[in-house]
Amino acid sequence: MTPSPESRDATVAYGVDVARRPTVTPSAPPSQARAEAADRLAIGSDGRRGGVEGRRWRRARRGRRHRVFGSLSLVLLVLVAYVGGTFVQVWQAGRQDHARRAQAIVVLGAAQYNGRVSPALRLRLDHALDLYRADLAPVVVVTGGRQAGDRFTEATAGYNYLRDHGVPDPALRKEVQGRTTYESVSSAARFLEREGIDDVVLVSGQAQSKRLAGIASEVGLHAAISPADGSSSLRSLVRETVAVSFGRIIGYSRLERVDR
Repeated sequence: MTPSPESRDATVAYGVDVARRPTVTPSAPPSQARAEAADRLAIGSDGRRGGVEGRRWRRARRGRRHRVFGSLSLVLLVLVAYVGGTFVQVWQAGRQDHARRAQAIVVLGAAQYNGRVSPALRLRLDHALDLYRADLAPVVVVTGGRQAGDRFTEATAGYNYLRDHGVPDPALRKEVQGRTTYESVSSAARFLEREGIDDVVLVSGQAQSKRLAGIASEVGLHAAISPADGSSSLRSLVRETVAVSFGRIIGYSRLERVDR
């Protein structure tokens, strides 16, 4: 059908050729368009976050990592300072002699060989003899139980040694149950309490001095520490540092149970 002249004139008058008008695709709603644009900003072609939102997310993640690293570094620094300070205290305690007048001298046991005292035990007993002869205390307590396979207790070996060197029997006491430092000190504290004695001088090796003071305080003894002569190996100082570091936090009685 041929268009009428009037319709052709109307098409020309408006400047639009209806036959050539382009096809228009309906656009997405504005909210959906914004969401798609945000997704393109946030996620790149490789799956990583990009754009402004991605930069913010990466900065936040780096910030969290820095805070965690900073916290861990602070904890590690405090731990190193605590253990290092404890090591210095353990070393210094072994070099200080706080001997004074007291009600009793308590000697911590060490190895004995079929009734013969070991060099370490002899050093402790000789030091206790010096304190006794200086009239610092009228009573000497020797401690230490029997290890597996032993015929004699450490206390009995020490008792015989002191008696052979002139200490009268009425001045001697034996604690024969303890197999560790804590057991020996706590057991001695119990039977000395029955005699009304709680003020003592404790004699042991140099490395044990700091831990010994803590144990004595925990079991109710008013103790002065007087280490025997001798030297402490680095290994013994490190071992005592670990023991004191934990003992001061959890208590020496709990440490004793954990260490068994």
